[in-house]
Amino acid sequence: MPYAKDVDAIASLLKQNPTWNAIKPEHAARMRAQNKFKTGLDIAKFTAKIMREDMANYDKDTAQYTQSLGCWHGFIGQQKLLSIKKHFGTTKRRYLYLSGWMVAALRSEFGPLPDQSMHEKTAVSGLIEELYTFLRQADAWELNHLFRALEEAQNAGDNAKADELIKQIDNHETHVVPIIADIDAGFGNAEATYLLAKQMIEAGACCIQIENQVSDEKQCGHQDGKVTVPHADFLSKINAVRLAFLELGVDDGVIVARTLR
Repeated sequence: MPYAKDVDAIASLLKQNPTWNAIKPEHAARMRAQNKFKTGLDIAKFTAKIMREDMANYDKDTAQYTQSLGCWHGFIGQQKLLSIKKHFGTTKRRYLYLSGWMVAALRSEFGPLPDQSMHEKTAVSGLIEELYTFLRQADAWELNHLFRALEEAQNAGDNAKADELIKQIDNHETHVVPIIADIDAGFGNAEATYLLAKQMIEAGACCIQIENQVSDEKQCGHQDGKVTVPHADFLSKINAVRLAFLELGVDDGVIVARTLR
């Protein structure tokens, strides 16, 4: 909803509740604008649509490729997106990529581990939630500066400046971008894969990458000694991820099914 209309809607609500008269509608509308995404599922649905549109655009024109940046901490992800937006003026076609080897090496409570699915299975979903907390904070920070400038313009009676700032607020581009989350080989059977995929999606993931290795024998993709599961077993895990997406209403969710043979 445009900022001005939201201010009017909240003002109308406050009139119906006179005991709320200490609340300024402008302040409530600002807080709503700074908290566009209420849950991880809101983020997953929003970013899945972006990713599907980017995929369709790439099919039409391969020059419209995307870039996925590896990330292992919320602050790092936030600073990457702030820098990208400042330099390029947009976050379009930029994603974050949470690789299993990177999570194993940098996020496990056991310390740095090899890429063998030895890290905690919830480490990726925890990182997704952390990243989106920091990216939403970047939105709030940027919008806060616009709102403060708007208040100054209104106090100075500069209507032209105020109108321009409201336009910027209404057209603000979020720092929330798609995350490609590596679920390794699913950390177990199809049911275990479904449960973990569901947790990742609830944290905000719109895209899950899965590979066809045996979970207990997982090796880094470039190493020897990889053991793959039967084709039917891998399809069961892929379907388990799709069911998790559909159950949670993320109908556009993307699956990257990676084969090692």
